[in-house]
Parts: sequence; C-alpha cells; structure tokens
Amino acid sequence: MTEQKETAAPKKSVWRIVRHFVIPLLLVLSLFGGLIAGYVVVGKHGLEEVFNIGTWRHVFDLVFAP
Repeated sequence: MTEQKETAAPKKSVWRIVRHFVIPLLLVLSLFGGLIAGYVVVGKHGLEEVFNIGTWRHVFDLVFAP
C-alpha cells in the first residue's frame, strides 16, 4: 500500500506545475493573440500600435469618458 501512495505523489506535483505555470502562460498568450487579432485584423491598424501604451490610454479615455 505504501508503494501506491508514493507513486501518486508525483502525479500531484506534475499537475501543480501545469496549473501554476502552463495555464497562466496560455492565458497571457491568448490575451496577446486576441489583442493582435482584434486590433490588426479587425481594426486594420499596424502591429506596432498594439503595444503602444498611448493607444490603450486613448481607448480607456473613450470608454470611460463622462
């Protein structure tokens, strides 16, 4: 019985690594992919404008303008 408990522990640690590192990485990559697809493909603007902080300040001001 002790052999089964010892073999189950590595499975938990592998899942913990996946949960804490791979899933957030995939979320960040999908965020950047969505920003690029929405701004470049749909908005027909340049790729360099996606990473410009001034662009997103302007968008924020447009959304939350009084």
